[in-house]
Amino acid sequence: MAVNEVAHYLRPGTLQLPELPPLSLYVHLPWCLKKCPYCDFNSHERRPEADALAQQARYVDALMADLEASLPLVWGRQVHSVFIGGGTPSLFEPQQIDRLIAGVRARLPLAPACEVTLEANPGTFERERFAAFRAAGVTRLSIGVQSFDDRHLKAIGRVHDAAQARAAVEEAARAFDTFNLDLMYALPGQTLPDLVRDLQTALAFRPPHLSLYHLTVEPNTVFAKFPPRLPDEDSAWDMLDHITLATAQAGLERYEVSAYARAGHRCVHNLNYWQFGDYLGLGAGAHGKLSFPHRIVRQVRHRQPDLYMSKALEGDAVAQAHEVARRDLPFEYMLNALRLKDGFTLQDYMEKTGLPPSSLGDALQKAEQSGWLAQDGVVFTPTARGFDFLSDLQQLFLPAA
Repeated sequence: MAVNEVAHYLRPGTLQLPELPPLSLYVHLPWCLKKCPYCDFNSHERRPEADALAQQARYVDALMADLEASLPLVWGRQVHSVFIGGGTPSLFEPQQIDRLIAGVRARLPLAPACEVTLEANPGTFERERFAAFRAAGVTRLSIGVQSFDDRHLKAIGRVHDAAQARAAVEEAARAFDTFNLDLMYALPGQTLPDLVRDLQTALAFRPPHLSLYHLTVEPNTVFAKFPPRLPDEDSAWDMLDHITLATAQAGLERYEVSAYARAGHRCVHNLNYWQFGDYLGLGAGAHGKLSFPHRIVRQVRHRQPDLYMSKALEGDAVAQAHEVARRDLPFEYMLNALRLKDGFTLQDYMEKTGLPPSSLGDALQKAEQSGWLAQDGVVFTPTARGFDFLSDLQQLFLPAA
């Protein structure tokens, strides 16, 4: 990256950030065995096995070139967490994951006990790699189980079955000190008793962390083109009520709108997103957010894997970069901070955005009057009703048209 490009971001501006927020690293590995019909992520079905190994090696080379070119933007900053997402990163050979993590460590200062998370699917051959991923430097696994019911796994297009899901969670518990289990609810044909059984199965493993997502039909997906029959809104609310009760009884604290954890097992990487921290995004289609003393910049990498690899190896991985406008910063901050049960302080808002409290207008007052936000001393926290109407709460902070 040219020196004058870095100087461009360091020039004087209207924002005044007293210090830079914590920095994380996100690495996107875009291939899957099969694209799920609900998925709107940048994921692609992988090539035949004969080509896959060479493709993986070239992709890691591209990631390292991308990181090298990005170093001037984050020079001297410590990385607090690394998240390897996808796609299905567990399709990569442990040797390549080892090369990736070693390459990152050689180029960036990682914090002591830096959290390194890898997303994994419960397929049998992937499960057999879990210990090797741990040996490569992964400290936390995030397992995309989604359901323990074969009917529902088939309905949402997952390539694993319930038996593989159970075996994967057992292996993760053996291989890792902490892991995350992902479940979805309000699935096609799912009833409340079905959800109760799924959650009972998950909780029986005593997972340190549980993420529970309501299935939503996103644009540009197979489900958007061929909508499945989903549970009605009242049924989905009943499912969420049960989730809230059962997780609390099992000793899992709901610390974010979709995340539940035991003490000491919150996801450091995701917390940094929600607390409006910085993250350098590497890989095909990866997004990033980087702060400088007088501006906040968002980046997007080239989306198609082959194009990304070619461009990254030429030192030109970034497809788009733009400075976040002052008027958009209140909403961008609140879009994340309002997801957290612990809420936020105005001091943190000022430090992360460089803006005064007056930039929030009367949105805080409106949120409190609606019963969506509560103030306790200097801390503002979403109420239970605020979590239920999170989108409405966040929209209060949109810039005026």
